[in-house]
Amino acid sequence: MPVGKSIRIYLADATVTGIRYAELVNWTGQGIGCPRIRLNELAKWPEASKPGVYFLFESRLSDAKSLAYIGESENVLERLTSHDRKKEFWNEVVVFTSKDENLTKAHIKYLESALVSLSKDAARYQLENSNTPPQSSLPRADRDAMEEFIDNIRMVLGVLGYTILEPLLPSADTEIGAEHKHAQIETNNPLRDLSFTITGLLAKGAVTDEGFVLKKGSQLAKLHSDSMPRKLVNLKAQLLAEGMLQEKAEYFVVGGDLLLSSPSYAASMVAGTSRNGLQSWKTTSGQTLKQMEDVSLQGV
Repeated sequence: MPVGKSIRIYLADATVTGIRYAELVNWTGQGIGCPRIRLNELAKWPEASKPGVYFLFESRLSDAKSLAYIGESENVLERLTSHDRKKEFWNEVVVFTSKDENLTKAHIKYLESALVSLSKDAARYQLENSNTPPQSSLPRADRDAMEEFIDNIRMVLGVLGYTILEPLLPSADTEIGAEHKHAQIETNNPLRDLSFTITGLLAKGAVTDEGFVLKKGSQLAKLHSDSMPRKLVNLKAQLLAEGMLQEKAEYFVVGGDLLLSSPSYAASMVAGTSRNGLQSWKTTSGQTLKQMEDVSLQGV
């Protein structure tokens, strides 16, 4: 069973968009979020001039995937100064270093490799990293320590607003390389295995904390009626242009898990018409989401 975590965030100038320092209780790691325009201020933070890993993020301005880059350095601030001149896309950096002096080059190379793999599997951002860096060899005790470090990085990033390491549908055993595993999903949850069939189309979906995930392999109608929300018409065209939708003879196939804001939006994407998602999506036992919701409310 997951245990609770306490995260403390210090706002350096009492603004949520400025420099933020984050730490977990009983963790030797530390995170610093900094806008690009204030990069010079990190020179006053010795925490940023240590060995560590960093994330460069592009501001999310549309429904398209934002760009991100993951790197490592034995002096993160010096590396960031170089990126400020050479990489144009990013507007914020999040740095992770250690409060002690125990992070070596081998450690941060291990972290970089695992974090790039996790990010590619989550597929929430378009990574600027061309390849996944090779994973350095560490003794077993050091590997376990770095796995815990990675879990804490994931939590701190999420709290700072970046879900780059979070899979849309966490698996019971998500494996990264030969070592990296997370057991993080409840089993036998009917809301994780929903289906919707209409005019020969079959789609699968899941309700999550973030919204509704239309699962990879779901079939979508090629045509749409005037009742389909214009936002979804535009999104469908965008996904087709990006290659997220694969064209078949009579329908489109979703090439990867797709997060949408509601079951109704997901059902409309499938049918090509305006749909009530609470009535459209059903569990394996045949219950609609509306029936599941009514049962849940009876217990309140």
